[in-house]
Amino acid sequence: MNSTTQHLAVKSNKTYLYLVCLVAALGGFLFGFDTAVISGTISLVKGDFGLNAVSEGWFVSCALLGCIIGVSVSGKLSDTYGRKIVLILSAFLFLISAVGCMYAASFTALITFRLIGGLGIGVASMVSPLYISEFAPSRLRGTMVSLYQLALTVGIVTAYFSNSFLASHTGDHFAGGQTEKIFSAEVWRGMLGLGGVPALIFLLSLFLVPESPRWLLTKGCTELARKILIRIDGEQSATREVNAFLSQNETEKDASIGILFKPVYRKALWIGLLLPFLSQVCGINAVIYYGPRILEQAGFTLNNALGGQVTIGLVNVVFTFVAIFTVDKWGRKPLLYFGIGGAVISLIIIGILFQLGVTSGPWILIFILAFIACFAFSFGPVCWVVIGEIFPNNIRGKAMSLATLTLWIGNFFVGQLTPLMLEGLGSAWTFWIFAICCSPALYLTWKLIPETKGRSLEEIDAHWRATQPKNL
Repeated sequence: MNSTTQHLAVKSNKTYLYLVCLVAALGGFLFGFDTAVISGTISLVKGDFGLNAVSEGWFVSCALLGCIIGVSVSGKLSDTYGRKIVLILSAFLFLISAVGCMYAASFTALITFRLIGGLGIGVASMVSPLYISEFAPSRLRGTMVSLYQLALTVGIVTAYFSNSFLASHTGDHFAGGQTEKIFSAEVWRGMLGLGGVPALIFLLSLFLVPESPRWLLTKGCTELARKILIRIDGEQSATREVNAFLSQNETEKDASIGILFKPVYRKALWIGLLLPFLSQVCGINAVIYYGPRILEQAGFTLNNALGGQVTIGLVNVVFTFVAIFTVDKWGRKPLLYFGIGGAVISLIIIGILFQLGVTSGPWILIFILAFIACFAFSFGPVCWVVIGEIFPNNIRGKAMSLATLTLWIGNFFVGQLTPLMLEGLGSAWTFWIFAICCSPALYLTWKLIPETKGRSLEEIDAHWRATQPKNL
């Protein structure tokens, strides 16, 4: 093969890799869209159905309950039936949810379809980054998994813009019939229903991508896995990865979640439990969920607060690109150190500004944006990268399910406690508490998280065996 042909083959392989990973990353887009779309519908649904405080809270949190259930079963399902088929299931569930919410005849029906959507999001939130981490070659794995977080942030911004557009520009374009009800009279139906478009694209695209080669290897489909790996990164790399997997698989045949509690994987377990949880209790979703309320407390008008929320979403997208371009060059740990450190400092300063009453001018918004930027190139993408590569092949699905469950538990506590803290403690102490909760992640990064840049999944597993701790 001459150099020109070889160059074209490598370029073709990389294009194929990006396309497959972008399809899987659409699960992140649905995650982000669903997280943010609810903010524009709460007051509208409350008015149309005459909800009390309890019912309003149930409307907001029922999807989160579905997510927790979905992620709890996703590991077992994906290890048993494959990553691809479970992603197809998640897309189908979200599609049913979007269409069902659009035509829901009662509040009970609306809650039911939101719960179904939560199941789909919970499944995708674990299986999408898992699939990408198993598909991507080691030198590009951080970049590819970061595409999932990028898609998530784009989903958030898309929901902000679609909510704003539907609320402001559709009233005069629909007269009479079901379309007027969906896109004008009860526009929240259109807001929730639009999620069906990316869900359908996700569903159809999944039929065009292959199964995870590492899952195929765990099921003994060695030749099929080898063909996929050759398509991704060439024959030499494919042979090396298959041989490494088979060698590692001979060493550890136990496929039960119990092996995580063995001393050899104790550090991996602690990382998997703590990093996702800490990424949520730092307060990121407090800003996503309650950004307008926080900015109003800082003296912004409602319109300016909503504009600030859109700006927050855009900054989240832009700084995720920093991780995409650097995580496989600089490594995971430097991004975590700088990002978490910057986030803690920003949270402390925001609290000080609120405490001193410095609410006029742009300062609070500036440091909220600094916090978002620091999160976007560190915690946001790197958390998914790390938990997607630290667990052994034979139980990676179950282990990632457990890790992602802690993320949703952290998300739940932040969503439930933030309004109580804002009301009872005030904005200053709310942000200081987030800073305190964020700080242990620096110790976790220093003490437990290994640098995995450029290492294959099998090499990372060998690292745990070589550095087996006697105690922590």
